[in-house]
Amino acid sequence: MVSSNAAVFLMYHELELPGRPLCQSEPGYVRYILPVEDFALQMRQLKASHVQGVSVSDALKFSGPAVAITFDDGCETDLLSAAPILRDHNFGATFFVVTGFVDKPGYLSRSQVRELAALGFEIGCHSMTHPYLPDLDDAGLRREIAEAKIVLEEIVGKAVEHFSCPGGRYDPRAMQVARNAGFVTVSTSVPRANTAATDRFALGRVAIMRGIQTSEFRQLCRGESLWKMNVRGDMRDSVKRLLGNALYDRLRSAILRK
Repeated sequence: MVSSNAAVFLMYHELELPGRPLCQSEPGYVRYILPVEDFALQMRQLKASHVQGVSVSDALKFSGPAVAITFDDGCETDLLSAAPILRDHNFGATFFVVTGFVDKPGYLSRSQVRELAALGFEIGCHSMTHPYLPDLDDAGLRREIAEAKIVLEEIVGKAVEHFSCPGGRYDPRAMQVARNAGFVTVSTSVPRANTAATDRFALGRVAIMRGIQTSEFRQLCRGESLWKMNVRGDMRDSVKRLLGNALYDRLRSAILRK
């Protein structure tokens, strides 16, 4: 396990339920989707290891063996599936909601977002429409970060302090807009453990992918082998910068379909 002044942030997305269509069917999306029974097994493993699942806010207190559990996008399975499993284990979590997806089929409704908050879970913002932030001009960044925060706070009825970057893409401009908007933290998709010294506007998270093995999940929660993920991530980032986000995504989709 990582030291007491460090915490691994786990990043989840939609959970797959038997007979229920996913919000999206693209291969690049599906690889991030876990069957609900896999998520339940992972939470049991955490509990058996005496590791607490907590929200972003609680993880940054570094008060004991814990991992932050985060969900991106605001899919309806956050409330239907993830929340009951988390409550069964007395775990907390932060659910990052795409404000513009609220009330759309497959995603949380306004009342469901409020219900999730009323259950004691932390609500964070995952932008207005889920674009790649570095591709936006200044006005676009303000809409996707600052205005999305305002809309989400109107839905939840209280301050929204945490933001996560769509697709893990960010740049210094986006981070500054988040600061100016009043966010307390920004979570990325850089696979590293966070410490008390970590920049709160560049928190790392570890994506939990479909088909992950039990042994690998345990290693990730202990903060082990993250350097390997960082090497792969650096290579991907280099290709993204070379090709641009749009071309990179098209090539990745073509490869995943084969």
